[in-house]
Amino acid sequence: MGQARADVAIISSGHDVADARLHKITAALLRRGLSVEIAGLGDAAAGPRDARVRSVPRGGMAARAVRAAVLPWRVGAHVLVTIDPDVIPMARAAGVVRRRKVVVDVHEDYARLLSDRSWASGLLGLGARVVVRMSTSLAAGADLTVVADGHIPPRTARRRIVVENLPDMALLSPGAPESQPRAVYIGDLRSSRGLFDMVETVALAPDWTLDLVGPVAAADQQALEERVRRPDVAGRVRMHGRQPPEQAWQIARGAWAGLVFLHETPAFREAMPTKLYEYLASGLPVLSTRLPRQTAVVEESGGGLLIDGPAQAADVLRRWAHDPDELETYRKAARRWSERKLSEHTPYDELADAVAGLIKT
Repeated sequence: MGQARADVAIISSGHDVADARLHKITAALLRRGLSVEIAGLGDAAAGPRDARVRSVPRGGMAARAVRAAVLPWRVGAHVLVTIDPDVIPMARAAGVVRRRKVVVDVHEDYARLLSDRSWASGLLGLGARVVVRMSTSLAAGADLTVVADGHIPPRTARRRIVVENLPDMALLSPGAPESQPRAVYIGDLRSSRGLFDMVETVALAPDWTLDLVGPVAAADQQALEERVRRPDVAGRVRMHGRQPPEQAWQIARGAWAGLVFLHETPAFREAMPTKLYEYLASGLPVLSTRLPRQTAVVEESGGGLLIDGPAQAADVLRRWAHDPDELETYRKAARRWSERKLSEHTPYDELADAVAGLIKT
């Protein structure tokens, strides 16, 4: 006999099954007692535990288009959850034809995000913008529309809930700092996310090492490899690639500081990077660029400092290397703030409750 139909299927044409938000959603659904099937990219072993995971290699744009068209028809769950805009049209169609509930998770402002992608120009970029506009409209009519932030469209939907990218405390690994100064970054790696700024910062702070955990944008891969081979940083910048959340935060355990060096682009100006909350919840002092929402959290928490570039960031790291007491002040502030602001009950639990309600109806 075949496997029983899952309660929920999370389907993705472009996300790796190691994606942190995917893990958080799945964990909440499992806590709610729902069975979960996942179809995405990468290594199935990196997917959430206790879920049924199917994955395929990434491939090119043509392969992604095929996945977006066929995945909604290949899963048999009662509720389909989409996490990519190009999957939404066929997911909505499958929902009507096969009488399934459809949940659309819009975790980024896709229209603004295209401005940060080098490939989104010419005919390909035009096609992507058409898909985003159509998908945003269709997302509004889903059985449940989930957005990661209040400013993200669609702002009017049949039923809309905000599920912020707050930490799942069970995935984090707080710990005391190691004996040697070490900074960490967890997330996608590209120039606009401060990739090269972080490397230059460590180049100017010779007592420090840097762990970069996440996939590197293809456009930046060669330049990064050449930069980290240069003598001023050789052996001090470690690349870990994409990791499931639990493994990523195991790497972060013992670090002295977490870096958030996002540039001010249309995609990031109003964004609230999850890693900032996660650093603070892990007791990691933060160095952050001065984007509005990041600035508000750093100033409110007292868990770090705002910087205006690699030179200033390196000044702070050099000072912290020689004055651990100052660093400990920020660690204590980070922990106090996260204990006050963050709880074990996450917005993902509210999403799980809403999905369970859809299954009942």
